[in-house]
Amino acid sequence: MLILKRIVHTTIWGGPKISRLAGVEGDSIGHLYSLYCREGVSNEILNGEWKGRCLNEVFPLFKDKVRMAEYEYFPLTLALTEAQENLSIQVHPNDKAAQKLEHRARGKRESWYFIDAPTSGTIINGCTCHDKEQEREMIKQGQFMEMADTLAVKKGDYVFVEPGTLHAITAGSLVFEIEEGSDFTYRFYDYNRVDAQGNPRELHVEKATSALDINLKSVVKAYNGQEIKEKTYSTKLINNINNYTNESATLECFTLVKGLLNADGIAVSPGSTILLWPGESLNTCQVQLAFVSKIREDKV
Repeated sequence: MLILKRIVHTTIWGGPKISRLAGVEGDSIGHLYSLYCREGVSNEILNGEWKGRCLNEVFPLFKDKVRMAEYEYFPLTLALTEAQENLSIQVHPNDKAAQKLEHRARGKRESWYFIDAPTSGTIINGCTCHDKEQEREMIKQGQFMEMADTLAVKKGDYVFVEPGTLHAITAGSLVFEIEEGSDFTYRFYDYNRVDAQGNPRELHVEKATSALDINLKSVVKAYNGQEIKEKTYSTKLINNINNYTNESATLECFTLVKGLLNADGIAVSPGSTILLWPGESLNTCQVQLAFVSKIREDKV
């Protein structure tokens, strides 16, 4: 197993909930990355023969063994994400758009499990546009708030965002986030916010327009004790367990959200992910809430 050190990411829209839940310092934490593997930034490994090295360094050493040879970096990103304020109205590219706009093979898929629901009871999801002509006119006029449709969500709901979907989580949300693919996010509108230096945050209207599919809108799902399968990854919710074994044929990502866990002599904190090889077990734990995520062996 590989126990990963958490990465704290403060943001302009983050808040204090993650610090209270996970025991980290900060009042404006947007992401607590339990698994992040990209060039230049990745989780440190806390145990075993690769202790002290980062996941992006060692992933090439084992990716063939876990059926991930096609990926340059570990393909999943896992995080606790808090929106104290509304996130920007945005869109992610699908694979075709990522190839066209960024010359990269993959776009970005993501899912959210709502630990806390937004204060409004809704997130931004999908478009109100009826056709491409109306889309072009609303974008031309900068009517992004009018263009944004909403989706009702509550605590315990699961939402998958297909690339190309207009979306944003809204104020009050605390989610467990699963991402697969790239880091490309194209902002249409950001509520005229400025950074610490007083500069407006960058928008990407041209790329966002190219990536947008006005016909896409997410639906709310529930785990109900079952594994949820998306195109390239799957996820399941774990409640109230004292042990867990990876019974699959591939690597699993076990993310602790609430509870106690000791693995390989290390006290594992909430918001941490452990990579479990097939057959490996976690035996010293009092897990109230956790998630198991993995790349599907039968990708469609």
